[in-house]
Amino acid sequence: MEHYSQTAPAASGQSQAAGSYTGPLVIVTILFFMWGLLTSLNDVLIPHLKAVYTLTYVQAMLVQFCFFGAYFIVSLPAGMLIRKIGYQNGAVAGLTIAAAGCALFYPAATSGYTLFLIAFFVLAGGITILQVAANPYVAVLGDARTASSRLTLTQAFNSLGTTVAPFLGGMLILAGGVMSAADLAQLGPDQLKAYNAAQASSVQGPYLALAGALLVLAILFALARLPKIVDAEPEPGADEGGLLDVLKHRHLALGAVAIFLYVGGEVSIGSFLINFLGEPHVAGLSAADAAHYVGYYWFGAMIGRFVGFVVMQKVSPGKALAFNASVVILLVLTAIFSHGDVAKWSIVAVGLFNSIMFPTIFSMALNKLGPLTGQGSGVLCMAIVGGALVPFAQGLLADTISLQLSFFVPAACYVFILYFGVKYANMYTVK
Repeated sequence: MEHYSQTAPAASGQSQAAGSYTGPLVIVTILFFMWGLLTSLNDVLIPHLKAVYTLTYVQAMLVQFCFFGAYFIVSLPAGMLIRKIGYQNGAVAGLTIAAAGCALFYPAATSGYTLFLIAFFVLAGGITILQVAANPYVAVLGDARTASSRLTLTQAFNSLGTTVAPFLGGMLILAGGVMSAADLAQLGPDQLKAYNAAQASSVQGPYLALAGALLVLAILFALARLPKIVDAEPEPGADEGGLLDVLKHRHLALGAVAIFLYVGGEVSIGSFLINFLGEPHVAGLSAADAAHYVGYYWFGAMIGRFVGFVVMQKVSPGKALAFNASVVILLVLTAIFSHGDVAKWSIVAVGLFNSIMFPTIFSMALNKLGPLTGQGSGVLCMAIVGGALVPFAQGLLADTISLQLSFFVPAACYVFILYFGVKYANMYTVK
């Protein structure tokens, strides 16, 4: 999953030798890995919980609604919290809250789907606070001239987390398999209750381990000697403007819509991927086997970031974005209208071309906003709520028409991204 970052504030205390920050940089890099791991695990848990609680697709998408809804609800309070307690303490608070969310999965296994949804929201709330607090440290832990290379490293580990998570989830959570509807119908009430309890409890061990790992990271972050980070003050007389002032910039307003639809489309595809690959006319894979292909999907995104970094030295961001969006639309349509290996690999290949989209749209939307850049960044971060809402539309289509045809929803999202890329194809100044 993309690392949805906030704009980093300025930092003080950067004169210290870069080598002395090796330990703290390792901790921050592990945080990026954990963010990717925890977010990507949702793609494994959604089909699992759908089967355990016999949910419709719309009901199953409540997982992403609670998870990505936290970005929308918690972002502003997180900023206020960080200003009050500081960035380092904020990171510790975020890690502790995320650990509490993971720990809630243990009682949720015996309490039902509602507590799972609460656990997802608490976990995502902690991650949101953590991102607001910890992001700036990537820039300040070392020489400012090498900040970009450190960011590339941490992003790579975030992608590694999203790649590893489906394999771990398939092995630890889905390995037991799920009984077919026909076999479930043969079970008595007590047997069915025991079976569902056993299936739900398969998440307890992995998420308790994750809770423990997050608490260890919280302790390490609390003890680490980190530079102080202070919010940059606006220049005297500078008018930062308000929301309406920012939205008057057409490329920012369209960029916010593009972010909303991109995150929504990406999350939708990841959420439905295991169920799609389980369709008899597509691949007929078990949930555990299909989870491996979710890993390939995110591995493609990791490779695509490095390829895109090289290509975009020569090609304008808008043209690269338009090209990738075009390919994704063709791949999704191929997955809709084909079957077997063609459909399977078409949808998995989407990850490779998704890779550059979020950072490219984000930076294009902020281009030349000047003193309104901070406000614009806030608008774009709020637009991440697309990951909570768009999957509902696909779930509704999957329930009423068919799962395969429901992929028209993310395909439509990428049509707008294609339009955005074409409209600003000659925008070259992207930081």
